Amino acid sequence: MYKSHPQLSIGLPVYNGEKFIQASLDALLNQTFSDFELIISDNASTDNTEEICRNYAAEDQRIRYYRNPSNIGCAGNFNRVFELSQSKYFKWAAYDDLHAPDFLSQCIQILEENPNYILCHSHTYFIDQQGDFLQNYDIKLNTNSEKPQVRFDELLTKHLCYQMYGVIRQSALKKIPPMGGYGNADGILLLRLAMIGQFYEIPQYLFFARIHPQQSLSMFFPNYLSFTNNHPQYSLDMLPDFYEYSIWFDSSNKGKILFPHWRIFREYLLSIIQSPLNLYEQLSCCLSIAKKLAGTESLLLKDLWMAAKMLHLHKLAIKDALS
Repeated sequence: MYKSHPQLSIGLPVYNGEKFIQASLDALLNQTFSDFELIISDNASTDNTEEICRNYAAEDQRIRYYRNPSNIGCAGNFNRVFELSQSKYFKWAAYDDLHAPDFLSQCIQILEENPNYILCHSHTYFIDQQGDFLQNYDIKLNTNSEKPQVRFDELLTKHLCYQMYGVIRQSALKKIPPMGGYGNADGILLLRLAMIGQFYEIPQYLFFARIHPQQSLSMFFPNYLSFTNNHPQYSLDMLPDFYEYSIWFDSSNKGKILFPHWRIFREYLLSIIQSPLNLYEQLSCCLSIAKKLAGTESLLLKDLWMAAKMLHLHKLAIKDALS
């Protein structure tokens, strides 16, 4: 029976998800915990996503389906499902990932019993397009530390942001800015949450992240499977293409002169300045940035070079148009 004020809101942003969304919806609707609403925001899909979602909504009154008249970008759609939510707890869900049947019940139980935790997630492993096991995701971070500066330092480590798909206290999410339209926006959001409260990771593999060619990781971060253990070995050329990620998060960035790495650095600093931390904790976070980003200064120079190159091309285009 659907309740007008369920305990949990699940937000599922989707664009052209016809290949995997039915399996994702089935995994959510068959959870042992059922006191939730499922908010689907379709980002103007051009495939059969709309038909699939409307059929599911007609069969289960916990589902609320919305369709954007035009594509508002990933960040806009992620923010939209949260804005439409109305419950004590909130969870983002991807159209292509799967959950064990007791994922929600275990997360809710942890949060109900431990007010200091603001986010609960589980161990993760990767599945292929058919849903079969590929490998574990073994990056484990100390985000349950009582010290906010430790949690901040841990989340500066190279990781894939799967904590985003845990269950989160809505009150905590309302204390931070919405997801931004720039590269690593999900990582920044997690940093800001961690400065408010502790995360808890259930020591069981209950979340299954699907690998396929259409996902953003595969398109903009082809070496991401190198970041699947606690001590990843990487070089700068293995890092994501944050320029393309900026466009993916906010399609209005396309064609603009961007400084994606400078923007991430700026958001790190703003996270500290706007946080509720005391001076010592803030200085500790600044020290973490200096240590963790050491050796990546060339990326800031790369931004300047790319901006100069794009500005030159813009000038040539204007000159050709006037000639």
